[in-house]
Amino acid sequence: KNRRLKQAKEEAQAEIEQYRLQREKEFKAKEAAALGSHGSCTTEVEKETQEKMSVIQQNFQKNREAVLSQLLSLVCDIKPEIHVNYRING
Repeated sequence: KNRRLKQAKEEAQAEIEQYRLQREKEFKAKEAAALGSHGSCTTEVEKETQEKMSVIQQNFQKNREAVLSQLLSLVCDIKPEIHVNYRING
């Protein structure tokens, strides 16, 4: 009787282990499918980012001289004036 109980217990343990391995395999398959689609989204976002960065770099190169000259003209063109809120007390 004890031998039969021990054998049944061992069979149950083997069955449980087999079921666990099967479920783990299913989980890995679902996880790979989910991460696979996630990976394609990542590459798409990377591609869009690179395209936008390229456009920004082109605009920078195109407008750099004009912006720099405008900034320098505003900084170097000094027109001394009395502020409108300044009151001369006297």
